[in-house]
Amino acid sequence: MKAKFIGTVVILIVGALALLGWFGYQSFTTGFSAKAEPNALEVLMARQVRYLAIPLEQRNKPNPVPVTPDVLQDGLAHFADHCATCHANDGSGQTPIGKNVYPKAPDMREAPTQTMSDGELFWVIHNGIRFTAMPAWGEGDPEQDLDSWKLVHFIRHLPKLTPQELETMKSLNPKSKHAADEEAAFDQFLQGDDSVAAPAESGHHH
Repeated sequence: MKAKFIGTVVILIVGALALLGWFGYQSFTTGFSAKAEPNALEVLMARQVRYLAIPLEQRNKPNPVPVTPDVLQDGLAHFADHCATCHANDGSGQTPIGKNVYPKAPDMREAPTQTMSDGELFWVIHNGIRFTAMPAWGEGDPEQDLDSWKLVHFIRHLPKLTPQELETMKSLNPKSKHAADEEAAFDQFLQGDDSVAAPAESGHHH
């Protein structure tokens, strides 16, 4: 038993030294730029740390919210309003923020996300992940956080999104003040308010 413990400690020390050496090499070559792509070892370690950080009882926790069309619709609206800025409406992560944080936002339609348990997905949504761009969205008692459980159902649905659902999500995405003002002015114009000029189409938007 003692020999096994010593062997484990030695392996951990060697691994830590190798990791420190690699980070040192990175800092002298590319620095710690967020534009860099994580290598396979870094991805493996990050996923393992995330897995170990989630308590066992949380990993095995079943989703207490039954999946229904209404629940998926709630999850869709919540995702479009809160998550799509980084993760994109389709979960691909292909947004200006998602592509430029480190680590980059994952494609949530792919196996690394879809093979996570419901409990793991909930824990990540509610608690966030340290040293990444993933914030903790949950507030208060996790047992009362049904919105995050609904999001888990919607994340499962991402690989099956329809074009109609994507169009709905676009209408629910947060708008900049400029876009919101343009939309309000256009609505007033359509309602016959002659004091408001029809917004001119522009080929350049922010």
